Amino acid sequence: MIQKLSIGEKTGYALGDMAANFVFQAMLALQLDFYTHTFGLTAAQAGTLFLVVGLSVACFNPVMGVIADRTTTRWGKFRPWLLWTAVPFGIISVLTFTTPNISPGAKIIYAWTTYMLLRVIYTVNNVPYASLTAVMTQDPDERTSISSYRQIAANTAGFIIASLAIPMVRFFGRGNDALGYQLTMGLLSVLSVLFFVIAFFTTKERIQPDPRQKTSLRQDLSDLFHSRPWIALFLVTLFYFAAILVRGNVMLPYFRFVAGNVNLFAWFNGFGLGSLLLGVACSTAVSIRMGKRKLFIASMALTGIFNVALYAIPPHATYAIIATEVLRQFSFGLSGPILWAMIGDVADWGEWKTGRRATGTVTAGVVFALWAGLALGGAIAGWLLSGYGLVSEAAVQTTRTQTGILLTASIYAGLFFFAAAAFLFFYPLTSAKNQSIANELAERRKKSPAVPTAQ
Repeated sequence: MIQKLSIGEKTGYALGDMAANFVFQAMLALQLDFYTHTFGLTAAQAGTLFLVVGLSVACFNPVMGVIADRTTTRWGKFRPWLLWTAVPFGIISVLTFTTPNISPGAKIIYAWTTYMLLRVIYTVNNVPYASLTAVMTQDPDERTSISSYRQIAANTAGFIIASLAIPMVRFFGRGNDALGYQLTMGLLSVLSVLFFVIAFFTTKERIQPDPRQKTSLRQDLSDLFHSRPWIALFLVTLFYFAAILVRGNVMLPYFRFVAGNVNLFAWFNGFGLGSLLLGVACSTAVSIRMGKRKLFIASMALTGIFNVALYAIPPHATYAIIATEVLRQFSFGLSGPILWAMIGDVADWGEWKTGRRATGTVTAGVVFALWAGLALGGAIAGWLLSGYGLVSEAAVQTTRTQTGILLTASIYAGLFFFAAAAFLFFYPLTSAKNQSIANELAERRKKSPAVPTAQ
């Protein structure tokens, strides 16, 4: 039987992504600037921090997937982690965006410690959360719908961060950006804790592994590395998120040092993210017509084109810059729900092919690629800015530095989006294949021993 979910359950689930994205979007859009402009790190120090911690903690994602797959509670395998991690997530988020009054050497240790803890708690929370999409329903189109809800919520959080975070920092800080960041993230963290709790109580796990399935970590990993759909999705995810961070980390420096008006950053993001939300809202309907694979390829190609177009626009042509961002973000928004819906399809493919289901392991592998991509993108952004001579304390940068910022925001980031599109040509799951697999699995489950669903 194909499960259709209520609007209430989809909305409740989506609030969990809004909670996580108050922090995730802050890491994308603000953290490099926070570390270099407020906290006191150099761009190179921040880039190294992002790469080393990012890759190290990314390796924990598969471990968390294995742990989640083997969690057994009356609430299910994945939901309880939302409840267990809510308060620690909120506390560590505030500490990461706090600037202590200590020596420069101690501040470096503090930055590494808090960023490491934030990345760990995010993984412990997010791998089970992302896995829920695949076990709430077995309908491939319904998964896309679920993912659309969560992407709208996630990008609403992104809208809040991009449009309101800097004004909030200035309002709360009254000239003290360190205090402003701490209070801003404190307010957002309280909301995060509340939304995680709501997500826990409003969702339900319906798909469970066959109770006769034997637990085998070696077999789970072997199945994963022999899965062509998973390998393709892994590479797509790696370049997709590297592109996001290469682009996201340099836009604030772009408006500060190239366009010469940091106040435009909020307007730029406000219009862009509004367009992104529209793209996300259209994604389900378009993907049903085109198929997830074709839509994702088209989305990445168009995003890359509009990204590169920034290079040709004069930095003071505000309307042209914003108009191009509106088109870029709409194109990008079409892809948002697709990536997460495809994770469930890959888990289905694995169960169909091998008779074994390891949703958490499949999800964790893709989330590993996500964080590896973010680490790579963050490091590349920091190193490029450092290589082009960015001096974070300076009010004005050299012409060479300004050119480097522009190249990073346009051409370099665009190449990563094109790479994501290219790798999806190797992804073999079409809409027809997904539906055929879902129907066959539904028939198999009818013949299997009854499995109680988590309440």
